Amino acid sequence: MVASFPALLRRSRFCQWCLTRWPRLAGPTELRPCDPISWAPARMVATITLEPEGRCCWDEPVRIAVRGLAPGQRVTLRASLRDEKSALFRAHARYCADAHGGLDLGRAPALGGSFAGLEPMGLFWALEPEKPVLRLVKRDVQTPFAVKLEVLDGHEPDTGRLLGQTVHERDFLPPGVRREPVRAGRVRATLFLPPEPGPFPGIVDIFGVGGGLLEYRASLLAGKGFAVMALAYCNYEDLPTGMENLHLEYFEEAVNYLLNHPQVKGPGVGLLGTSKGGELCLSMASFLKGITAAVIINGSVANTLGNLHYKDIYPGVEVLGHMGGQLSHGRWIFCFQGRKI
Repeated sequence: MVASFPALLRRSRFCQWCLTRWPRLAGPTELRPCDPISWAPARMVATITLEPEGRCCWDEPVRIAVRGLAPGQRVTLRASLRDEKSALFRAHARYCADAHGGLDLGRAPALGGSFAGLEPMGLFWALEPEKPVLRLVKRDVQTPFAVKLEVLDGHEPDTGRLLGQTVHERDFLPPGVRREPVRAGRVRATLFLPPEPGPFPGIVDIFGVGGGLLEYRASLLAGKGFAVMALAYCNYEDLPTGMENLHLEYFEEAVNYLLNHPQVKGPGVGLLGTSKGGELCLSMASFLKGITAAVIINGSVANTLGNLHYKDIYPGVEVLGHMGGQLSHGRWIFCFQGRKI
């Protein structure tokens, strides 16, 4: 019969001696309180540089570079901002640092994410809403958008360790541009004038369905040397709340106001319209005097979503169409060289 080592140890006097003498030799065990454990965030090792430094206009290119990375390190760059209604917009792109641990978005192509390829301004134009369907719109041009730029370790935009960050402010009112509210007769608008002495080429800027008064495009254009009137035509102050019946005389009054302004040089003005605003610009260019140019963005070639009246003229053929999920009773305008056909 072979006894195990633990059994022999229990029967030996050495085991009994340890049980009786060891507490005396070692003394009572003292539990000492230790200092509370504190967690320090990991040191940020990357630096984001912007050129130009500080604030700049929304339509001004900016150079983004990162320094302090490891050679060939895989990183993700992330941009985010909140609009005036606290809606979140984000974009991200994956990159690899060069052999010196640097990253220049003007030279390094994005490897994926919100965009791919060489896109130095991709983190700005690719901003998407956290909630679908929302649109990034600047409602107050007198305050900037604050864009947070972050560098994350690895190619996972939501789980990568933060290596560096900065905040970049982008303005919609260029330095020196003058903002003048217009309340003349029925016209409800805002006029933006360049800082230099005038007169300047004049532009009427009109947006689409939804109405209100949007100024961000007019304010930026004024920084390029134009006198730009951001014109509201519905859903603003005492203007009509809908587009069922619009009158071209209102837009004619706005054009005449701009033509007669001492800071606007003639003999005509230009038009800039988007969507429904582009459609209205086509009608203005067809029937009103003093229009020398028109830029139409995503506009219809006919009058839609309501009736457009001008004096005793009822242009086009009456139609019944399905527009945007609602039946719209409107009149189409067909023009050739400014005349109805």
